Amino acid sequence: MERDVVLALRALGLGDVLAAIPALRGLRRAFPDSRLVLACPEALRPIVTAANCVDDIADVRSDQVGAGDLGPSRDFDDRIHTVVNLHGRGPSSHRWLEGFSAERRLGHAAAGWSGPEWCEEMHERQRWVRLLEHNGITADANDLHIDPTRLPVPPARSADAVVHVGAALPSRHWPCARFAEVALDLMERGHDVLLTGNEAEIGRALAVAEAVEAARGPGGPSLRVAAGQQSLAQFAATIAGARVLVSADTGAAHLASAFATASVVIFGPVSPRVWGPPAGPHRVLFEESLSSGDPFSGAPDPALLAVTAGDVAGALDSLGI
Repeated sequence: MERDVVLALRALGLGDVLAAIPALRGLRRAFPDSRLVLACPEALRPIVTAANCVDDIADVRSDQVGAGDLGPSRDFDDRIHTVVNLHGRGPSSHRWLEGFSAERRLGHAAAGWSGPEWCEEMHERQRWVRLLEHNGITADANDLHIDPTRLPVPPARSADAVVHVGAALPSRHWPCARFAEVALDLMERGHDVLLTGNEAEIGRALAVAEAVEAARGPGGPSLRVAAGQQSLAQFAATIAGARVLVSADTGAAHLASAFATASVVIFGPVSPRVWGPPAGPHRVLFEESLSSGDPFSGAPDPALLAVTAGDVAGALDSLGI
């Protein structure tokens, strides 16, 4: 017997999809007899599968999203009963979902959509929980944790400490010299350190490693570079198995939240009030009064630059690292 399909759209990056997990779990409970499909980039399948909150993924490439075009609405064998816009406020995401002619639409208020008004200053996890609650669906913004044993590769203690040197946008590029200071500090505390990032961030990781090697003495804990060498599943397993993560506000930080791995997260320009970690073994560093608020700036945000390696050391002390 064919099942009705509930199609949720979240065609964004790693951190964005992790922020939608509480809402997806609420949908799963609200529609137990339907097939819940998440429209998101196929590359995120290992994480979405580990989160155990949907039945399948419909691939929507992030490069299409960047161009403001989600592409044509794809065909489904089963009937689309409900569409849920967890992507944004519209109009392009609304239009994409309208292409399925579903009986029910859940999204923020717009022409043809009955829902709550968009609220700019709201935590991202709470935003989508609020949307569901407006439609009588219960969800918990703190229901974000992922069992790391569900990853396709087991949690790995590749290093005690992971220092993630990258970020998707230049506005969140904390200086390499400061990452090097943090890595040295972690090694002086007795921790092996792994430098991570994607292929585009290999140069940043190597610059950090070079600065560390130039300043450190012989022997002691190890420093390794894994930037550009890990699949998403391997990267997630590394964070799940680490004792602590230090990074800017990136997908790496959201993975640490999902796995309850201790983290120190350096924010700017976007506020932790919107994207910050939950309560737990996480520390946020943010000089709000200096923030430009412009995530698309071509230079590191002043709020980010106001955070020093000493600030990170203090946060590590408070975590008992």
